[in-house]
Amino acid sequence: AVQQKLIDAAAKTGKPVVLVNCTGSAIGFGELESKYNALLQAWYAGQATGRAVADILFGDYNPAGRLPVTFYASTSQLPDIMDYSMENRTYRYFKGKALYPFGYGLSYTTFSYGDAAVGKEGEEITLTIPVSNTGSLDGEEVVQVYVKSLDDPQAPIKSLKGFKRVAIKAGQTAQVSIKLGSDAFEFYEPSVDGLALRHGNYRILYGSSSRDEDLKAVDMKI
Repeated sequence: AVQQKLIDAAAKTGKPVVLVNCTGSAIGFGELESKYNALLQAWYAGQATGRAVADILFGDYNPAGRLPVTFYASTSQLPDIMDYSMENRTYRYFKGKALYPFGYGLSYTTFSYGDAAVGKEGEEITLTIPVSNTGSLDGEEVVQVYVKSLDDPQAPIKSLKGFKRVAIKAGQTAQVSIKLGSDAFEFYEPSVDGLALRHGNYRILYGSSSRDEDLKAVDMKI
């Protein structure tokens, strides 16, 4: 409660508020989201935390971190803690609108994605994605590739199968190549009690986070 009162007081000053959140996992910010102008997720970064946070806040470093977990809008979006199924849990099965989705992150510059060129050799796929730094500062982008089965309704909504961090100077475009091996199209097979390649129709999604609006897509058959 005392932390919420502090944020309320800071918001009432009318000055821009940057919230530095030091937690080891996701937080449901709820109504607090409207009371800060920027959010820096600092985790528990050890003895160098202070210097690292200062470098970002003062613009001496252009951050490029991405969330490794989903930040839900509130705990009401999650099933009961005693429900051990994966339904509506994690970005792979969550059907609601996350506050900050898996893979999400901002920097002091912006990026745009062109249409990927797709090469196929056997079950191996290579995506070559044009990524442009459309801002005024040099920065790094984390290009993410997800796979969705179009044939299996029980399969995850999407699964991260590849990513690459690339440094791109302001105003320039990089051609980012990411390969997906046959293991990107493996699913649990009861007959072997393990993972096995599943042929069929797939949607390959690529972009800056797991959020649908941050992704472009190409459909193909494996």
